[in-house]
Amino acid sequence: MLKWTYIFILFISFFSCGKEDDTKPLFFFETYYPLDSGAYIDYYVQEVNHDDLSSIPHDTLNYYLRTLIGDTLIDNEGRVAYKYIRKTRIDTSDAWQISDIWTVLKNGNKIELTEENRRKVKLILPPNNFTIWDANIHNSLSAMNCFYEDIHQPFTLNSLAFDSTIRVEQENVLNLVAYRKKYEVYANHVGLVKKYYKDLVISNFDTLNITSGTELIYNCIDFGIE
Repeated sequence: MLKWTYIFILFISFFSCGKEDDTKPLFFFETYYPLDSGAYIDYYVQEVNHDDLSSIPHDTLNYYLRTLIGDTLIDNEGRVAYKYIRKTRIDTSDAWQISDIWTVLKNGNKIELTEENRRKVKLILPPNNFTIWDANIHNSLSAMNCFYEDIHQPFTLNSLAFDSTIRVEQENVLNLVAYRKKYEVYANHVGLVKKYYKDLVISNFDTLNITSGTELIYNCIDFGIE
């Protein structure tokens, strides 16, 4: 009798332990894109617009950008989203001015940002070396297949050192008439810390012989809670 009682206890313990493991939440690394109201990131931005036919063929603008996670709202699909407030200023002594209000949300294991009415898939979590996704699957832009590199690696940007980051490769094309190089770096518990965007029409493979296009580089300089 004692023998069968002992076996029964082991049987119950085994399945209880198994059930407990099955209900443990998966760690998706959502902290690479925190959605906390009041969280902000400040950037120094370099923007260059190229147009050979313009009076200013290579128009360069430097400014500061703050992105701020605002209050929640219900989007047009009935989902809870956050306001993604963008503020700019030319000098650090200037007051911030709101330039745009976009929206951002977590849709399952995807982080989706709607910018200028175009919804883009910024991250698919958890990050791994096997995931490939089209950032533009929910809009009318051409497909942009993204993948991860440098997963959970340290990254230094000027005076800021981040102990764990992920890099999203978005596009890397060089041919006779086009140069497109785009990637973003996200830091754990911070969010986007670097954006590198070049979409250029060039001549004869020469990346410095630019006919038209845009360059946009964000470098994080500060972050915190507003």
